[in-house]
Amino acid sequence: QVQLVESGGGLVQDGGSLRLSCAASGSIFGINAMGWYRQPPGKQRDLVAHITSGGRTNYTDSVKGRFTISRDNAKNTVYLQMNSLKPEDTAVYYCNAGLVTSGVYRNLGLWGQGTLVTVSS
Repeated sequence: QVQLVESGGGLVQDGGSLRLSCAASGSIFGINAMGWYRQPPGKQRDLVAHITSGGRTNYTDSVKGRFTISRDNAKNTVYLQMNSLKPEDTAVYYCNAGLVTSGVYRNLGLWGQGTLVTVSS
């Protein structure tokens, strides 16, 4: 079982930046990718970005050019650098362990506790 612990959320002004971290521990058998999801208040949880074990990345259109996902395999940590933040980026951000097959990310139901990001206008 994989344990995921997010950190780095907080309150930031429109146009500001934050970096989220996700530390993973435990068995990673069967996992070849990590993802960040977000859930705005009253809305569904959606995939924002993912990164494979080989470093291949993918982003949802609304964050392309602003967010960067990366990983440090030595530290078993995945990061989400968020720049040019907008009020509509306000959400709880969740780290996720998953599997990429044929370029499609599938979450394996392994979640962190989430970290709140609030962008004020």
